[in-house]
Amino acid sequence: MLLQIHPRSSFSLKYHPLQHAGSVKTFQTPLKHINGLANKNQSKKYSVRCSSESSFFLTNKIGHSEDLVINRNHKPLSKSTVALAAQDGYSSKSELASTSFMQVLNKKCDAFYRLTRPYSCVSIIAALLSVSLLPLQSPADFTPKLVIEAFKCMVPAIMMNNYANAINQLADVHIDKVNKPHLPLACGDFSMGEGLAITIASPLMAVAMGIMLRSPPLVIGFIIWCIVGGAYSIDLPPLLRWKGNPLMAAVTIISMNGLLLLFPFFIHFQKIVLGNPVAFTKPVLFTAAYMVIWNAAIAFVKDIPDVEGDKAFGLRTLPIILGKEKVFSIAVNMMLTAYGSAVLVGAFSPSVLCRLVTMIGHSALAFVLWRQAKTIDLSDNKSVQSFYLFIWKLYYVEFLFVHFLR
Repeated sequence: MLLQIHPRSSFSLKYHPLQHAGSVKTFQTPLKHINGLANKNQSKKYSVRCSSESSFFLTNKIGHSEDLVINRNHKPLSKSTVALAAQDGYSSKSELASTSFMQVLNKKCDAFYRLTRPYSCVSIIAALLSVSLLPLQSPADFTPKLVIEAFKCMVPAIMMNNYANAINQLADVHIDKVNKPHLPLACGDFSMGEGLAITIASPLMAVAMGIMLRSPPLVIGFIIWCIVGGAYSIDLPPLLRWKGNPLMAAVTIISMNGLLLLFPFFIHFQKIVLGNPVAFTKPVLFTAAYMVIWNAAIAFVKDIPDVEGDKAFGLRTLPIILGKEKVFSIAVNMMLTAYGSAVLVGAFSPSVLCRLVTMIGHSALAFVLWRQAKTIDLSDNKSVQSFYLFIWKLYYVEFLFVHFLR
């Protein structure tokens, strides 16, 4: 007789490791706890045959064989027909291994997602799509080849971004346990060895792809990116650890998030892809100036939520030196100045459409920025972090507006 034990049963059958294979244990259970084949008796004795494996089967005392479980009132049932599920927690080794593998894989993917700081990856994608269009001199220059090359360039650029994030988190793991305990190295979701592997592999693959694209501007840009990212994070005074110097920290952010995304890729698209001589146009120069101002403001705001941890570990960031309120005010005014400059540049555009888009668009963005800044509570790190992510979104939008500065 084959039985299925109800999951709310008052008893649980398990193979005890101290019982030897082949032994039989008798138990008695009421009918109401047994689902499956009908049992005419209210109470009946059954036996459990123990085996060396984690599963078990039940037999009645009238008779059993190795392949069949027989009930006197019913037809024989093969054990392969109706499986006795291990509802008390037992499952096959393959199922456990599969579940464990998927859990580990999901955990590592989530950790990698947090390590890469997705908002900076979005910035790279938006920047490269915009920069790839800056060298165009006519609509005929916009070809499928240009689009394909733009997507090819995104891969090594994102790898360099991963390198910068990974080396920073490796060097700051003790600080991040205070400031940003959710990051994968700080919370232990990635080991130091895994972080080191990402740090080494990412720039090597990026430089290799630059060589495969036969682009000296990209290769040189990636090497500079690697040097600047390392100098920002590696604690090797007096020359390195630029993070502890407000001026050099701003230079690093401006370089990696701005200029290294502009000039190497602009030259690549203009000279390598389109085959034109290098010429820096008005939109390119304005984009460079805008990136310098905006990324300096980003660097200042970035350090505001980290004051407690940075102070505890001896870093001298600008918010520690000048105070949160003053640094926040400086950053907001810098961004408003960038928008004001864009309005003035757009006012002298020969195209009516470009004048309207740049003047109205940047005025609207400046108003939104000003309104958002008024709502920030500098004593609340979550509020400051929310504003930090908000100004990244404004940064993405500017990559669209630069094309109207003609």
